[in-house]
Amino acid sequence: MEIRVLKYFLTIAREENITRAAEQLHITQPTLSRQMMQLEEELGVRLFRRNRVSVTLTEEGRLLRRRAQEILELADKAEQEIILNRETVTGTIGIGCGETNNMEGLSRLMTSFRQHYPEVVFHIYTANADDVKEKLENGTLDFGLLLEPVEISRFNFVRMPLREQWCVLMRRDSPLAEKETITPADLVGVPLIVARRHSVRNELDNWFGEYYRRMHVVTTVNLSYNNCSIMVENHVGVGLVHDFGVPGNALCLRPLSPEISNSSVLVWRKEQVFPPAVTKFIEHVRATAPKL
Repeated sequence: MEIRVLKYFLTIAREENITRAAEQLHITQPTLSRQMMQLEEELGVRLFRRNRVSVTLTEEGRLLRRRAQEILELADKAEQEIILNRETVTGTIGIGCGETNNMEGLSRLMTSFRQHYPEVVFHIYTANADDVKEKLENGTLDFGLLLEPVEISRFNFVRMPLREQWCVLMRRDSPLAEKETITPADLVGVPLIVARRHSVRNELDNWFGEYYRRMHVVTTVNLSYNNCSIMVENHVGVGLVHDFGVPGNALCLRPLSPEISNSSVLVWRKEQVFPPAVTKFIEHVRATAPKL
């Protein structure tokens, strides 16, 4: 597969119309159609469902779209790294982050780093730890700010200073709001909004203990404290969340009892050859993070 052909494929996938895609790519429609038929023949699968006015991706096409986007990101990144003047620290640093209060510490690291290397640009990608790790391993991200529990044996890391406290997010008119802390028994029969990540769910299930099978989970979430807050405010349930402060006057937080808290780690791949900007940022993180 050629990079050029993958760009053609992604343009068609975006436009859902070969004629419009050909116009954007400044090639003829028959040429573009022939390129896609050759790509399908090379892969041995159908990538598109075609009708008179549009094309849509098959399941195999959706898989290729995801991988093609990653391949093009890596190609662009490699090109930037090769053509940069290595005497000047410039370029981009990609960091994947979950929802964590330690974004404050990471922001301070970025600010102090750019005081020395102002031509470096940071790209921030927001996702949960599992998604960020996948992008670290395929090379489309350089660093990940990961909320534990998470498997990091394949990465170098520094531990960030703040611990994340688990709480229950609820409406102020909830009977639970009258309590100072929330125990597992308090949540029996209460509609719950909980994290989707398997490792996090295991940690919460252990906290529920003997009450685990009596929990009433109505919604699972990947990310977005804001979305969870909206659901809580609209009576979907109460949220098991980290303490990011109370969003609005209608809601309140109560800590869990017994307490659960997590730390965060800033990680990067082991035994890798990095471009100058990433190498310098690793040095900066190692020197500065312990002082945050």
